[in-house]
Amino acid sequence: MNNENAEKKMSDEEKISDSSAKAEDVSDKSSEESLKKEEKASREEELQKELDSLNEKYLRLAADFENFRKRSAKDSEARVNRAIEKFAVEMLEVSDNIERALKSDDSCLREGVEQIRKIFAKVYENYSISPIESLQQQFDPVKHEAIAYVPSECKDGVIIDEVTRGYCMDDKVIRCAKVAVSKGNKEEN
Repeated sequence: MNNENAEKKMSDEEKISDSSAKAEDVSDKSSEESLKKEEKASREEELQKELDSLNEKYLRLAADFENFRKRSAKDSEARVNRAIEKFAVEMLEVSDNIERALKSDDSCLREGVEQIRKIFAKVYENYSISPIESLQQQFDPVKHEAIAYVPSECKDGVIIDEVTRGYCMDDKVIRCAKVAVSKGNKEEN
């Protein structure tokens, strides 16, 4: 019986150790699960912080870009206004001279108008504005606007009269010359 008691005792001990092992396994598994949950929660918090940080950077960058765009537009407008103001100041001198010419007697009128023309030429030169030479040139639709097509002694397509002078700024046409163009000498007998 001692033998049986010993076996029974051993069997009970084995059962206890098995249940302890199972309890440790369950405890280990629950610890692992809680550890995984904590790591997951910690990772989610890190990702949320990173998302918030990137979102804040994005909003600041968007605001900076909007401020830059507004500042650039304002600077560009200021440059345009300064250029117009500079041109207007130079044109005021011409206006003053026209008023003086109108107040003078007829003998000085021609001389005054000639001086005004010279001032205009100087202002145009300051802004790289030059007249388009048209008379006796071949008609060019980029530089000229034909307002008449008349028979003449000149060959066909040659400009015979300039009604309104055209102008270029650098190489760009800013106003086409209004011209009369020759049809050529087409007399019918």
